[in-house]
Amino acid sequence: MKTPSLFDFINKSQGKDIKALTYISLFSSAGIGCYGFKQQGFKCIATNEYLEKRIKIQQYNNKCEFDSGYIQGDLSTQEIQDRIYKELDNNNIKDLDILIATPPCQGMSVANHKKNNETKRNSLVVESIKIVSKIKPKFFVFENVRAFLNTICTDTDNIDKPIEESIELNLGGNYNILSKVVNFKEYGSQSSRTRTLVIGTRKDLVNISPYQLFPKQQKAKKLKSLIGDLPSLKIMGEISDNDIYHSYRNFDTKMLSWIENIKEGQSAFDNIEPTRIPHKIIDGEIVFNKNKNGDKYSRWYWDREAPCIHTRNDILASQSTIHPSDNRVFSIRELMRMMTISSEFKWSNIDFNTLNNLSHEEKKKYLKQDELNIRHCIGEAVPTIIFEQIAQNVKKVLKHKVLSINECEKIIQEYTLQDINNLQNFIINNNHKYDLNTLYNIAELSNIKRTETKAYFTREDIVHNVINKLPTFKNKKSIRILEPSVGIGNFLPLLFKKYDNIQNVILDIIDIDNNSLDTLKILLTKTKIPKNFTINFINTDFLLWENKYQYDLVVGNPPYGKVINNKFLLDKYKLDCDNKNTNNLFSFFIEKSIKISKYVSLIVPKSLINSPEFNQTREILEKKNLHSITDYGEKAFKGVKIETISFLLDTYKIEKFEKIKIESYITNTIFYQNKDYIFSKDFPYWLIYRNNFFDTIVNKMELDIFESFRDRQITKKHTLNSGNIRVLKSRNIANNSIKNIDNYDCFIDEIDSFVVSKYLNQNNIVLIPNLTYNPRATFLPKDTITDGSVALLKAKNNINITSNHLEYYSSSEFIEYYKIARNRGTRSLNIDNNSVQFFGLLKEA
Repeated sequence: MKTPSLFDFINKSQGKDIKALTYISLFSSAGIGCYGFKQQGFKCIATNEYLEKRIKIQQYNNKCEFDSGYIQGDLSTQEIQDRIYKELDNNNIKDLDILIATPPCQGMSVANHKKNNETKRNSLVVESIKIVSKIKPKFFVFENVRAFLNTICTDTDNIDKPIEESIELNLGGNYNILSKVVNFKEYGSQSSRTRTLVIGTRKDLVNISPYQLFPKQQKAKKLKSLIGDLPSLKIMGEISDNDIYHSYRNFDTKMLSWIENIKEGQSAFDNIEPTRIPHKIIDGEIVFNKNKNGDKYSRWYWDREAPCIHTRNDILASQSTIHPSDNRVFSIRELMRMMTISSEFKWSNIDFNTLNNLSHEEKKKYLKQDELNIRHCIGEAVPTIIFEQIAQNVKKVLKHKVLSINECEKIIQEYTLQDINNLQNFIINNNHKYDLNTLYNIAELSNIKRTETKAYFTREDIVHNVINKLPTFKNKKSIRILEPSVGIGNFLPLLFKKYDNIQNVILDIIDIDNNSLDTLKILLTKTKIPKNFTINFINTDFLLWENKYQYDLVVGNPPYGKVINNKFLLDKYKLDCDNKNTNNLFSFFIEKSIKISKYVSLIVPKSLINSPEFNQTREILEKKNLHSITDYGEKAFKGVKIETISFLLDTYKIEKFEKIKIESYITNTIFYQNKDYIFSKDFPYWLIYRNNFFDTIVNKMELDIFESFRDRQITKKHTLNSGNIRVLKSRNIANNSIKNIDNYDCFIDEIDSFVVSKYLNQNNIVLIPNLTYNPRATFLPKDTITDGSVALLKAKNNINITSNHLEYYSSSEFIEYYKIARNRGTRSLNIDNNSVQFFGLLKEA
């Protein structure tokens, strides 16, 4: 039987080819870096550069379809930004694929010794942030120097803060963001270049994380194999017959004696003879030049990768600019190879062959006019291969995306993959046909026990969101990590990437299902386990497991659900737990993890935040050091009707944080809250969205005046179409009234056996629907009762409730307040003894 290919499913589901992918490039200089997007067939919608002579080079290379796409000018002005937005309209682009920004870095560069107050210049990155925030492309990429993220900028709120914080606060609500400092020579560039890459992927792009866009690791060539085939240039001013861009750049002949005797790796400052050391003659005296960087006037090596290419690569005095054999700086052609610039790239509107056929004098004239600009552009550029790889990866994740759940289920049915042997054979036989995420999806969906065990597939975008917040352990050579309910190992590939720089990582992975562990071992053959990782597979129940080690980190997505029909097991789980009021597995996982690890990061139900069942669990967490809470709402697990959060906890309180980071997939925001503010004992549970508006409404009311009751007994089988007592349901409740609804209303004849009967014909009983963000209230009428869709509220201390009081619960003001009080939940909205406290009475004026 033929295995359906990934492309068969995609073509069948989409029915047509995807249009050309699109991008915008900001601070693009000559467009050297983003030429990689052109090479991959991307359509440039707009490109911005301040200097006209550089944007002309982009025009020579036909980057944009329309001339209006070349936008020269100051990006901080509204005029230039408006022109960019207009190009989106001109090209009928509603959803840009990627935006690239490489803002000026003079205020951050270690090569800039003339820094003054560069905050304003550094703040040009904020203009990029603002544009990303407005356009909301699927992806964005920022590239800059090593110090980029820690550099201070003036943010959109006019407050100076580190650039990393500005990016997070402005864009982190809509994007998963990965920031890494890397040397591009390890990612395809042919020269050393330590830079910061920031990649953002929009959160609505399911199963796509920034790691999928990151360039692939690959070592650079040694300089000899990179440029050794180019002819030697021995005579100053010499131009290669076959290549105008391979020439010997002139310099002051007095410097020749400074460099002519130095060997590879040596500097002119290493000369012994005073006259050969870089100097000036002042009043007849030799005054030696200063060697601030230690690599000025230095000759590079043949057997090493090319050095970092700086803006001033045209002078001997710059860093490591001297050829290993010739007494000259590297030629333009050599620099182009080092920066992976295509030989097809055009520096002039004159054809290359035409330039090469010019007379020697005409060539000299051309180089005198254009060489410095070309060299400076190369020195400021992103190596073309870096952006080309990102472009390739964008195409891959958008055009060859992971199969949908429905498509995976078709494969599962066709090949009977519910059988564990069939599944494992399928993974082995189709290891190279399917994307790793597709295989993970298929393996998870094949587990017929997943509903029973509450084990759900954690998508890569959600895994990234959790793992990106984990501590770096940058000062540790060895760490020990535990995944207490590993399943098929969704967290593992990104854990490998997160901690690839740690010398020794011991990873203990536990699962109660041995079949899942066996499947995981097969899946790991597709994901190469890094040499610094040692994995120990443990088939056991984590909650009964006797651990031998103290861990640096526990991370994962433990099972959710109550332990039922097994009192012996439940008692064993509860034995070492402080919260005896729950029988929910995830709460037990939290407590045990806290006791055995310094850091804990778990995905758990959102009910942890507000349910009375977890009051004590919250108290345990408050005594520790919570770093962050991420509210996914219902967005983390597609098709699973449960709201989830993740948290990061430091159990040792090594560094005490007074504030906690709140990230919301519901409001698409990231913000910081004072812990004392959102954990306040003035309220029954955590209020992660609490704000000034909420406080204003609280001050208008007297709270905690009701106790609540919700019937859990009356069901449809107990009710009739007519009867003595009417059973009110949520839709019957209106503002201070009861609605009659055809084919909805129901009745019951006898209620003495139901607990709710105690409220029959009581006075001053308030009815409020459960499970709604549109609260409304009315009094319980005579000869009526409610089912579980309606909460019954009884005033404490015989407080008199009036219709005017109930009127307020339907107001837009109270509704917004109530959303905050319920932490903007969508599922856990039953009114209980915690949440009922937020139904107060307006104070008299």
